[in-house]
Amino acid sequence: MKSLKKQDYPPVQKEKIRSRYQGVDLDTLDIIPAIPAENFYEDKSEKRVAVYVRVSTDDPRQTSSYELQKNHYQDVIYRHPGWNLAGIYADEGISGTSLLHRDAFVQMIEDCHHGKIDLIITKSVSRFARNILDCIGYVRKLASLSPPIGIFFETENFCTLDSKSEMNLAFISTLAQEESHNKSEIMNASIEMRFRRGIFLTPPLLGYDQNEEGNLVVNQEEAITVRLIFFMYLYGYTCREIADKLTELGRKTKQDRCVWSSSTVLSQLQNERHCGDILARKTWTPNYLDHKSKKNKKDRNQYLQKNHHPAIISRDDFIAVQHLIQNAKYGNKDILPRLQVITSGILKGFVIIHPSWSGFLAKDYLSAGENICEKSIPPPEKTYETEPEGLFFQKF
Repeated sequence: MKSLKKQDYPPVQKEKIRSRYQGVDLDTLDIIPAIPAENFYEDKSEKRVAVYVRVSTDDPRQTSSYELQKNHYQDVIYRHPGWNLAGIYADEGISGTSLLHRDAFVQMIEDCHHGKIDLIITKSVSRFARNILDCIGYVRKLASLSPPIGIFFETENFCTLDSKSEMNLAFISTLAQEESHNKSEIMNASIEMRFRRGIFLTPPLLGYDQNEEGNLVVNQEEAITVRLIFFMYLYGYTCREIADKLTELGRKTKQDRCVWSSSTVLSQLQNERHCGDILARKTWTPNYLDHKSKKNKKDRNQYLQKNHHPAIISRDDFIAVQHLIQNAKYGNKDILPRLQVITSGILKGFVIIHPSWSGFLAKDYLSAGENICEKSIPPPEKTYETEPEGLFFQKF
């Protein structure tokens, strides 16, 4: 069927449309008024009000800000008619770009879902969250509850239950997130400048303390534990056996605990500072929003300074331990890798090779294979078969 063009519509049909849209007599229409939206600034109804407080560092200088915020909002709630304090939820020394470790924030949201809170007040959008997705996402979730829960940001002076608030919130939270991004970039640049000048960050490590100048000095009591760990590993003990023995002896970790784990032992064995060296930037943080660190595989510059401080373990012993740890991944307990030859089956005479082993020559593999085979076989062209875990089987 051919469609009608605009000019083809009959005049009668256009007249009917005009007549319908003139509406009805208002005297025949009863209007049932809606409940007016609450005016946040004039509302005096009973509300259970929660306060959210956050400071981003554990710096003692921020303790005053932390306490002042709590005291201020207690006074605000006390003076406001109809408001009752539902609780103060405080995260101290926590970043606002992620919910990781923000236990008080998470608990506050759970209490909102359980109907314990009617309104949240906080200092600013940046105190609530510096991540756009988190900020807007939680505002929408709370507004969708029945009854809806609003958040009042004092600095910006708006409540999220206002129909015009989301545009303000999106704009301000974007600025807050970008501010965190800029701070992260400045911090990374500062760290890079420090490392280039040999000024390293030295987190606590068993066996060392820091003097007034920030230099590492040997803690003789803890050094006994460090030497025991290295020597036991060199004599063939596993990390699990060493951990059990240290627990039995009552030796303490750097955190002053007497119970050891195999992972704690391994971390001591792999730390180059025990032999006097220091390697800076072993890990890096790709995303400033989630703060998750990754092992630095040449993603960022690393800085190694040898003989940076007094050694507890000799360099030779440290290197030997690293060889043992590396070879233990492949089932060996020696400092050097051992050639393992398959003794039976269709792969008899094949030698298991790991890609990280580079010290063996073709004649070494041939000799190992001949020890298994009944007679020497002239070496044909090399053939390879790949196994799932990165192992290679080679036969000559």
